[in-house]
Amino acid sequence: MHDDDPFGFDSLDLGWLRAKQGVKWHRSRGELLAAWVADMDFPAPTVVTDALRAYVDRADLGYADFRNGTGLAELFAGRMAARHGWAPDPSLVHDVCDVVQGVRMVVHLMTQPGDGIAFHTPAYPPFHATVADMGRPLTPIWGERDGTGWRFDLERFEADLTTAPSGRPCRVLVLCNPHNPTGHVFTRTELEALAQVVLGHDLLVISDEIHAELTFDARRHIPFASLGDDVAARTVTLTSATKSFNLAAIRCAVLHAGAPAVHAALAALPSHLFGAVSPFGVLATTVAWTQADDWQAAVVRRLSENRHVLARLLAERPALAAIDYAVPEATYLAWLDCRPLGLAEEPVEVFRAGAVELSPGPDFGEQGVGFVRLNLATSPPVLTAIADAMAAAV
Repeated sequence: MHDDDPFGFDSLDLGWLRAKQGVKWHRSRGELLAAWVADMDFPAPTVVTDALRAYVDRADLGYADFRNGTGLAELFAGRMAARHGWAPDPSLVHDVCDVVQGVRMVVHLMTQPGDGIAFHTPAYPPFHATVADMGRPLTPIWGERDGTGWRFDLERFEADLTTAPSGRPCRVLVLCNPHNPTGHVFTRTELEALAQVVLGHDLLVISDEIHAELTFDARRHIPFASLGDDVAARTVTLTSATKSFNLAAIRCAVLHAGAPAVHAALAALPSHLFGAVSPFGVLATTVAWTQADDWQAAVVRRLSENRHVLARLLAERPALAAIDYAVPEATYLAWLDCRPLGLAEEPVEVFRAGAVELSPGPDFGEQGVGFVRLNLATSPPVLTAIADAMAAAV
């Protein structure tokens, strides 16, 4: 590490990456350049790893004393107020092991098989798996390219809600903001229009805001529950430190149950029915949210630059120049439309044969056919190697 790269973001060693045991690099068995699952390649914040190491060195591995809570509710509420101007009630916060678990808990508690679930498509694959595994039919909010970014067809969505089969209408909207995989940050105007549909059709909103701290340029994340008391009263908000501080393995998240029926249903559950957060997860989250903001600010700068590095790399390689790439407004995920390449098979297979592992577009729904998702959270040299291998494969 150097003074101009204090956190080691620009000089990652490929051998170090290939030796990792996490699924991103381990699954490739050292044979592929891994740019798929949404882990960063960067070292986690040193203050977090030092705190975890000290905890282990104390051999303090007994049951955690959480009789008075983990403290995450108050930290979450304070962070939301400071960063997003929203003051959630800490007494409505529940600890969960991860955001997807929280989504499925609420769907399980508040709907029945056959009740419809809505979300913006293309969509994070676990959302598709949720509706498929839990027997809740999908009402999509269709996305499409619009100039330099993405827009979603709210009029079509409301028409679909209005014509839903009688008896089992759509009950829940799962909102992913910022959006995965497109990297779209919903504006206040978009969210307020969506809120009117939610109120008009009596929908419960489960808002996944895990990428909220990874927005770029002058864009601001707006928590859906901050739009007004009537909206907050039908919104469940989920977030975690795992994405914005590269801590996916800690299995710790928070759920704010602004909807009274959801809070009551969660409070009535037997203790530990859905598991419990570990002291490691609580410690890592606490340290990240209180001591690692300098690391996060630096990683946001690197990710913001990488968005444009990728655009240049694609444009400079004739084999890749036709790919349609909307530079993301948030997240570290690039949603690449490879249909202009005219490939004979799904692009993920072509690029895998060229030694690059990307996320398959069809995993994000029918709108993902011909697309791949590329993880930008790596060093510029590794990103260049990925682009070179993709070009060679085509």
